[in-house]
Amino acid sequence: MGGGPSRHGGAPGRRLPSTDVTYLDHAATTPMRPEAVEAFTSALAGAGNASSLHAGGRRARRTVEESRESLAEVLGARPSDVIFTGGGTESDNLALKGLFWSRHTADPRRRRVLVSAVEHPAVLDTASWLARRQGAVLETLPVDGTGLVLPEALRTAVEADPASVALVSVMWANSEVGTIQPVAELARIAHAHGIPLHTDAVQAFGQVEMSFAASEADALTVSAHKIGGPVGVGALVLRRGLELEPLTHGGGQERDVRSGTLNTPGVAAFAAAARAAVAELPAEQVRLAALRDDLVRRVLAEVPGATVNGAPAGPGRLPGNAHLTFPGCEGDSLLMLLDAHGVECSTGSACSAGIARPSHVLLAMGADEAHARGSLRFSLGHGSVAADVDALVAVIGPVVERASRAGELAGLSARG
Repeated sequence: MGGGPSRHGGAPGRRLPSTDVTYLDHAATTPMRPEAVEAFTSALAGAGNASSLHAGGRRARRTVEESRESLAEVLGARPSDVIFTGGGTESDNLALKGLFWSRHTADPRRRRVLVSAVEHPAVLDTASWLARRQGAVLETLPVDGTGLVLPEALRTAVEADPASVALVSVMWANSEVGTIQPVAELARIAHAHGIPLHTDAVQAFGQVEMSFAASEADALTVSAHKIGGPVGVGALVLRRGLELEPLTHGGGQERDVRSGTLNTPGVAAFAAAARAAVAELPAEQVRLAALRDDLVRRVLAEVPGATVNGAPAGPGRLPGNAHLTFPGCEGDSLLMLLDAHGVECSTGSACSAGIARPSHVLLAMGADEAHARGSLRFSLGHGSVAADVDALVAVIGPVVERASRAGELAGLSARG
């Protein structure tokens, strides 16, 4: 690694302050890139609301619009497609609720909301709320054993009654097991019946090549803090001409779809992080996939009974994602034992962390509850280096052994 980063540095050639923590949870959030920090702090020094007409407001507006153009370029979209929001969860809510309200109001027959069974809670919980409170009919699309939505499953669901479908939402890449979905093919199936498709691309952006135009999606969610930008800013990329009822009302700052004073420093930092992430993407895909494959190979050597979940390594899986099950162990116990050794990872989506229940993703993939409970997600990002894998491998064997013994004792106690 000569000439590269420190153990917990940023991209090659950059050095950040050292730390004793081995961070393997980049899918939850990733450290801000130097380019994003610079853009953020520079914008913080200025004063002005981007909606104001005076000189300070015009400067802020210029920053916002230049950032919009920059983000649109790397996303393969038009600047007018980009609606800035407060993050991925807001964007998902805006897409699902806005599309449902608009289409159901125009035609009350449109009540069905089709989402994959492995969606992030920001989509699943929103769709569930629409079913509980707004008269929607929620239908979940099944996945195969790797977490993939088969196009035929969507075709069957849609063609059962096309006129009753309000929208479809299928994530670009799964936030737990890293499986990449055939978004363009799914969009074509939906479009054949005049149905819009939304995709949550929060995990995919910055890890795989992405073009809003080529995806054929009608709405796409991205978030800054997953690619080295700040927390609290995201975007909904929305096809021009698609009717969307707003969640919030006020100044109508973003196409009359999303009101609220724009976060100018956050928007500037988001665009800077996106430019850096996409510029590094070809090399980073290769580097992260190699690190991921090394992690999986060495962990399996230390814990032969462990299994890998999700799509096989290759174009169908995010390069920085490794998701493994350790039979006989509880994921939460493994996580805390690793944390005691300075290794930080996850049992799944950070947005559902702390909830004692098996992964809905693994259950949808056909796993039983014990398998689903004994899983960990290791996710790599722009600051990951070989020493992170070394640190995990050095402790994973004893940690699994201890967690397994604890599981056996708990089982004996439960049996009385």
